[in-house]
Amino acid sequence: MPSLRVYRASDEFARELAARVARWLLIGLGLVLMLAALPLVALPGHLGLPLMVVGLMIVLRNSFSAKRRFLRMQRAHPNMVFPIRRLMRREPEIVQVFWQQYLRVERLVLPRRARFAVRARRHLKRRFQRKAV
Repeated sequence: MPSLRVYRASDEFARELAARVARWLLIGLGLVLMLAALPLVALPGHLGLPLMVVGLMIVLRNSFSAKRRFLRMQRAHPNMVFPIRRLMRREPEIVQVFWQQYLRVERLVLPRRARFAVRARRHLKRRFQRKAV
């Protein structure tokens, strides 16, 4: 039995208008999430970074100009954007990204003799390897 539904030009216009409105609403939601994440980034607990990544994902999936700017920024500053790209993957490597960022911050802030993260990791690794054998 053939479909009784007739597609009209007005239906296509309504679908296109609804898609545009939905895209603008999603971009707005992403921007609100990123703005809400800004004060949370400075607080302990790392709640701001995942919220920032989710907002950025929503904006990048719905805005062509934001994608172009993000790619331009990636080419200009690959080391700054790479952790964000790793967090935006389907199965993000959250622990590894946080560890690498912590090591970068430690390298920037602390003098060489006061850095303890790498030494502590090596010590713990050796300690647990001996117990496992």
